[in-house]
Amino acid sequence: MRLQGYLFAALAAATYGTNPLFAKPLYAAGMNPDSVLLFRYVIAIVMMMLLIGWKSWRRKVNLRDTLTVKRHSLPQLIIMGLLMSASSILLFVSYNYMPVGIASTLLFVYPILVAVIMALCFGERLSWIVLGCLLTATAGVALLCRTDSSDTAAQQSFWIGFLCVMASSLAYAIYLVGLNKTRVRTIATLPVTFYVLLFGSLIYVVRLGCGIVPLVMPHGTMMWLCCLGLGLFPTVISLVMTSRAIQCIGSTQTALLGALEPVTAVTLGIAFLGESICLREAIGMVLIFAAVTLVVGKAKG
Repeated sequence: MRLQGYLFAALAAATYGTNPLFAKPLYAAGMNPDSVLLFRYVIAIVMMMLLIGWKSWRRKVNLRDTLTVKRHSLPQLIIMGLLMSASSILLFVSYNYMPVGIASTLLFVYPILVAVIMALCFGERLSWIVLGCLLTATAGVALLCRTDSSDTAAQQSFWIGFLCVMASSLAYAIYLVGLNKTRVRTIATLPVTFYVLLFGSLIYVVRLGCGIVPLVMPHGTMMWLCCLGLGLFPTVISLVMTSRAIQCIGSTQTALLGALEPVTAVTLGIAFLGESICLREAIGMVLIFAAVTLVVGKAKG
C-alpha cells in the first residue's frame, strides 16, 4: 500500500509539472489564463465523467450512487475546489511574469507550508531541523528573486509573478492539508476529484461570465491538443493520483515526491520553451529542493 502511495505521488508530481508545456503555447496564441483554465477544467470534468461512468459500469453500480456524497461533505468539497482553482489561476498568471522553471520551483515551497500549517493548526511539533530548513528555503527563494535586469518594469513584472506563485503555493498547501484532515478523506478518489474540478471551475465561469476577463476560444488543432493535454495530464491524472497518494501515505509524504514537479517543469522549459537558468538560480533551486526534502524526510522519521 505504501509503495503504491509513493508511486501515485511521483506520478502526480511529474504530470503536474507539464502545466507550462501546454499553457505557454496557448498564451502565445492569444488566450488568457482564465480561458485556458476554463477549457482545462471543462475537458477534465468530461474526462472524469467518462472515467467514473466506465468504473460504475464495470462494477455494475449506478452512476448516481457513485457520485452521491453526504450533504455535510459538500461545503468541504466546495472549499477544496475553490482552493485548487485559486492555486491554478495564480500559478498560470505567474507564467506571464517569470520563467516557468522559477515559478514551478517557488511553488515547491508548499511542502514546507504544509509542515508549518500542520504545526500551527494540528499541534505537530515544529523541530529545529524544520526551522533550519525554513531558513534554507528562504535563502533559496532569495537567490531566485534576485533579478539581473536593471529595467524597473522587468523587476516589477517579476515581483508580480513572485507574489502570485507564493499565493498559489499557500492555497495548494491548504488544499493538501484539507484532503488529509477533513471528511473529504473518507470519500472515494474519483468523486472527490470530480467535485473538486466541478466546484473549482465556478471561479472561471464567474470571472468570464461577468466580463471581468474576456473569453478567448481555442482555434486550430494544436490549441485544442494543448487544451486536451492540460485536461488530462496535470489535471485528471495529477489530481486522481494526488488523492490516492494522500489516502495511502498522507499529505506530508505526498509532498516529498512533489520534487518531481519543478524538475519536470524546468526540464520541459529548457527542452521545449527555450528557457535557461544561470548558476545563481540553480543554487537557489538546489537549496529549496534540499530544504523540502529534509522537512518531509524528518516528518517521515
